[in-house]
Amino acid sequence: MPIKRYKPTTPGRRFASVLYHQRAGVQDIPNSLKATLNEKSGRNAQGKITVRHQGGAARRHYRKMDFDEPVLEKPGRVIGLQYDPNRSGQVALLSYPSGQKAYTLAVDGLKIGDVIEASRVKNLEVKPGNRLALKRIPAGMIVSNIELFPEKGAKVVRSAGSGASVLSAEDQFVLLKMPSGEIRRFSSECLATVGQVSNPENNLIRLGKAGRLRHRGVRPRVRGKAMNPVDHPHGGGEGHNPIGMKHPKTPWGKPALGVPTRKPHRSSDTLIVRRRKK
Repeated sequence: MPIKRYKPTTPGRRFASVLYHQRAGVQDIPNSLKATLNEKSGRNAQGKITVRHQGGAARRHYRKMDFDEPVLEKPGRVIGLQYDPNRSGQVALLSYPSGQKAYTLAVDGLKIGDVIEASRVKNLEVKPGNRLALKRIPAGMIVSNIELFPEKGAKVVRSAGSGASVLSAEDQFVLLKMPSGEIRRFSSECLATVGQVSNPENNLIRLGKAGRLRHRGVRPRVRGKAMNPVDHPHGGGEGHNPIGMKHPKTPWGKPALGVPTRKPHRSSDTLIVRRRKK
């Protein structure tokens, strides 16, 4: 999709750029697929901050996606490509012969009028947008919107432009190379969508000003060095002093760099063939 870069009429516009979303077809949100979204403010029931740097996002409606319950064994026609403020990729509005409508993640290259289908048992055509079991997808294909476990809903590879490569099949598993570089086993019965997610240029966007990040619900991040000693291990000192320790620490005193944060001895360890790139 084309990227628009602004003229430097203001400091906030000087380096800002936006992505032109290819909105086509039906743009109204069906009431059956619309829900109220409670924004996360990073606070608990007592109003105390439990997760830092969250809060103040712009109001928006949630579009109910088919991650958990895709419509199976029925062909759906794409009647709308829409912008969704809740995710980086576009969403496609599908219409089925029964009159039912559903939202699904749009893959790159999907167009109005395309007919796509999801199935766990059929040998569907391996084309962008079709959703089928990993064992029915040949090696070398790019897939997205993948289930971690069969019938548990799509969980991974859902952000704009992302895609995983099908490497090979072994027994009851299929090897995938994830966008992070991790090589992981998935059950051959897991569903995946053929093609990469739309908006591959999304990572080239520059926000240009803090306000656009605030609209997304991200609050400012203050350096520990600028705090008092009571608030952060890096705090205190006179003027522009160093942090006063060999290695940086988190606000809770744990090493901040170079120490793995993944919990050891997880059940998924057996599924990871090669860890992701550092």
